[in-house]
Amino acid sequence: MRYPEFYDEAPRITLYDPLAKFLGAAEGGIIEYRYVDAVKAAGHSCPTVASAWLMTLHALEALYPKDIPERGAIRVDFRQDSTSGVTGVIANIVTLVTGATHDTGFKGLAGRFDRRKLLFFNEPVPEEIRFTRKDSGAAVDVTAHLEHVPSAPHVGELMAACLTGRADDATQREFGRLWQERVRAILLDHARDAQVIVVRPAGAA
Repeated sequence: MRYPEFYDEAPRITLYDPLAKFLGAAEGGIIEYRYVDAVKAAGHSCPTVASAWLMTLHALEALYPKDIPERGAIRVDFRQDSTSGVTGVIANIVTLVTGATHDTGFKGLAGRFDRRKLLFFNEPVPEEIRFTRKDSGAAVDVTAHLEHVPSAPHVGELMAACLTGRADDATQREFGRLWQERVRAILLDHARDAQVIVVRPAGAA
């Protein structure tokens, strides 16, 4: 699979998965996720996928400031319905990294490693997503403000031409380049921009 080089420059997420350790799937249960894994899961790379990646990254860093985050031990609550806007796309990336599912995940072994009942929608949370540690109850609210990373001025025009079949190959390539340039800006230039990815302790004003 050939893809833009900046995918490999994006921040990576390392987690400890006790189920992976138990079943011998990963040495020590340590799993590293890269942005390209999110692209493969979504089937595409866009600002939404990039924001889902960064929101998850920042939430886990806030919840586990000194430890490796534990996959399967985090509850995730979305403010919107799963079919509202891009919520479902974001939820798929969150599930990839955290292991949290509503009722379709692994059922567990002898009461351990259950990945169900960890993902919820239409919840009364103040921001886009709330991440909560099951062990301590510590929680953070996270949202993305992608309006701070605007697209190139004529991306909309190029997209319209591509969607309606009016674009030639050169125009299609230029659209794709500009589209991924915004993704690159989000993932690299604004990876630590507190105006783009906002993280607050749950309950904070």
